[in-house]
Amino acid sequence: MLYNLAMIKKLLDRIFKPKNIKPDASKPQQAKSNRPILATKKTSRKNTELNQHQTSKNAALTISHKTHKIDRTLLSSGAHKTIEGLQKAGFEAYIVGGAVRDLLLKRIPKDFDVATNATPEEVNRVFRRSRIIGRRFRLVHVLFGDETIEVSTFRGSHLETDGDSKVADSGRIIRDNVFGSILDDSVRRDFTANALYYDPSSQEVLDFHKGYADIEAGVLRMIGKPETRYAEDPVRMLRAVRLSAKLGLKIEAGTQAPIAKMADLLQDVPPSRLFDEMLKLFLSGHAIESVSALREQHLHHGLLPMLDVVLEQPMGERFVMLALQNTDDRILSGKTANPSFLFATLLWHEMLAAWEKFQAEGHHAIPALHMAMTEVIAIQAEKLAIHNRYTATMKEIWGLQPRFEQRAGKRPFGLLTHPRYRAGYDFLLLRCESGELPMEIGEWWTAFANAEGDERAAMLQADTAPKKRRKRSRKKVGSASSGVISVSDSE
Repeated sequence: MLYNLAMIKKLLDRIFKPKNIKPDASKPQQAKSNRPILATKKTSRKNTELNQHQTSKNAALTISHKTHKIDRTLLSSGAHKTIEGLQKAGFEAYIVGGAVRDLLLKRIPKDFDVATNATPEEVNRVFRRSRIIGRRFRLVHVLFGDETIEVSTFRGSHLETDGDSKVADSGRIIRDNVFGSILDDSVRRDFTANALYYDPSSQEVLDFHKGYADIEAGVLRMIGKPETRYAEDPVRMLRAVRLSAKLGLKIEAGTQAPIAKMADLLQDVPPSRLFDEMLKLFLSGHAIESVSALREQHLHHGLLPMLDVVLEQPMGERFVMLALQNTDDRILSGKTANPSFLFATLLWHEMLAAWEKFQAEGHHAIPALHMAMTEVIAIQAEKLAIHNRYTATMKEIWGLQPRFEQRAGKRPFGLLTHPRYRAGYDFLLLRCESGELPMEIGEWWTAFANAEGDERAAMLQADTAPKKRRKRSRKKVGSASSGVISVSDSE
């Protein structure tokens, strides 16, 4: 029993007594206390980062709620939970980017992004329903029902030699998994208006680059030297045009000057990234202003090569502008817009030209139509990769157009039941309104769709198409009289 007690005491001494501490012989030894002494912890990464954060915070202008007047109740539930979860785990966490900018402009943000000093793996451990994504720069998607909050770790300089980064000869950043402080992160952001950090718990905004003043003045300004920043990521040129058109911010002269001469750098950007940025541009609710700005800055040549040709034709320009206005009206009224429909309109006149070319070569109308679809989409894919799920719908919308000109027999009834009828019908109305087809065709289909029973039947036109001769079916070979033995008979 005494032996067991001695073993337990020795074990407790090992746990609670500090290691590697030798008594100083020059000092008198104090009497031992029965109270256990806890070992001293080494300085942790969080303590070091806390000092760095304090230094970085001193470099920022801290804007109080009394000045910025952001209503934190406008933040989504997922944004609140993400910030709270990270801060409770001992990390820094801020709402960043477009959400802060939109809140300052009295707009409702479409989504919320969070920046933190936690690494992707640490964020992933804090939230059970989360996943790490991305190769160019790793992010974490935190899931709350239908809402996804994108969480990024503070970025450091991509020029660090010991980090996971890669830069192309053109200066474009290919991979950028280098982490740093909040100050480093603010330098890496594109525009001053997007480099604001909002902490809902303190209701303070940290401003490192006078972004708050630029928003108040209605100016869109690049952080750092514009030429260098566009070379790092050429998509920033498209983003400048989109944000200027969407938010009504004037592009600062120094930010705008290099765009036209650096437009060719967009050819070095992966087509999938270009498509995503163009989709944001066209679905911003300000597509008309955006297209005009693209042409003004000479940025459209590498994206929609045929757009300039189309817009130079009076009918083509009217058709495209009507489609963009239709899209803007839907977005601004809170409705959804179909990207397939939008790109079908943008490429329609190029498709018409290819269709006529194949018919002139002697191909029948419908085969020529399908050949034209394939060619136009293939040419477009070299510059701007439209996702397959969109191109399939685009082909259906285009393929329905010849059927709208057939208003006899049972064909109109069959077209009404087609899954893409509504999209095809809206496309037809644009063609009529632009002057490509007589208005009478669109009016007929509107009346036919709204009519019922005998009224519909009375609207049908006389069927003047030549009747197809039905082929007589041949008698099957292999009957009993033919003398051919079947496999089953032989078994």
